[in-house]
Amino acid sequence: MQSRLSLQGVDLSGIVKCVPGENSVSDNPLIQSIERLKQLDLNSKDRIGDEDLNEVVGLFDKIIELCGSDGSGTAAIATKNGGVELVCSVCCKIRIRTQSNSALVSGLKAMALFVHDVQSTETFRKVNGPATVVGILKDGIEDLEILNSGFAVVAASATGNEVVKEAYMELKIDELVLDVLSRQRNASVQSLYDTICVLLTSDDNRVVASQVYGYARRFAKTGIARALAHSLQAGLSSPSLAAASIALKAVAVNDEICVSIAESGGIDALLRCIDDSGEQGNKTVAKTYCSLLCKLAGSDSNKSYIVEKGGLDRLIKLCARFSDDPSVLQEVMSIITNFPSVLQLQRNSCFMIRNLVVRNPENRTLLLSNGIEKLIRQAKENHQSCKAAATDALRDLGLDDYNK
Repeated sequence: MQSRLSLQGVDLSGIVKCVPGENSVSDNPLIQSIERLKQLDLNSKDRIGDEDLNEVVGLFDKIIELCGSDGSGTAAIATKNGGVELVCSVCCKIRIRTQSNSALVSGLKAMALFVHDVQSTETFRKVNGPATVVGILKDGIEDLEILNSGFAVVAASATGNEVVKEAYMELKIDELVLDVLSRQRNASVQSLYDTICVLLTSDDNRVVASQVYGYARRFAKTGIARALAHSLQAGLSSPSLAAASIALKAVAVNDEICVSIAESGGIDALLRCIDDSGEQGNKTVAKTYCSLLCKLAGSDSNKSYIVEKGGLDRLIKLCARFSDDPSVLQEVMSIITNFPSVLQLQRNSCFMIRNLVVRNPENRTLLLSNGIEKLIRQAKENHQSCKAAATDALRDLGLDDYNK
């Protein structure tokens, strides 16, 4: 039956299907947990009593267990049975205090699972979910579990929904983010960085003109760009360094912001991280840092600073270490395209390209697809001292007209 309906285009998400041992929908453990939670919510007035907190935690944890499997469809079932409205209501009635934080953390974790599509995020918005979560985050700003679970809800609910993003901005989420970054300098709040990226990503197909560019400028004006740049100073010892780099790239949307990041020590820290990632053989983080450096190199003043700090030589050294990894090479090539007029770089790049393709011929396709031929020919034409090196590089790339 299910296969035939699916083939006919019927949406079966959120439909409760009985399994052997269950005689009706009411026997479904998820529905049972939701119904019991509804009863506790109904019986309470403006707050959940202390005597019910342990049961509430148990119900939330059971719901998380049942909805936690990707592709299981149980989160959609919970949503269609009033899960979003219910969890928002219960969380509002749980006050921040030592004995109730576990209930709030469990409730927020369940909420992050429930807001999984536009319909559920719209429901979340209509029941004042953004204000509820922001209020919990403000009250629990010293609690890492509250912060991680709360910002996970912000990220999930704002994904693909421009109106929810706007609601968070109206609640001054940028000021809250900066406050957390300032207070939790040595802690890891991964979902905070996810939140920054989501709020600054245009991902709602219903909207013609997204406001995320303006949000990024506001984030920078608030001080988030500088705070993220300062967080890079911790180096590879910080568990949040890669996430902070990705978030910083999302904020760096114009020349002014890119320059402010450099002035805050961001480029110095980033170059040290690139060196360290090469020495440690960490390809994943090397790629992340190069991606951010490429974004910052879009500013002319930052170009000069990167050259002054030996950044280009360090990138060439990084390429030598990861000559067998196309993804790292691609990021470095993207950076080099920002420096067409730097003579020494162009010449050294030609030597580097020769080494890369001689050692790993499969790199030819990657480099050519990233427009390296055009850059080499420009270097050959513009710099007499590059002519021989550029010709050799074109030849080693397998181009028949390398001598032109």
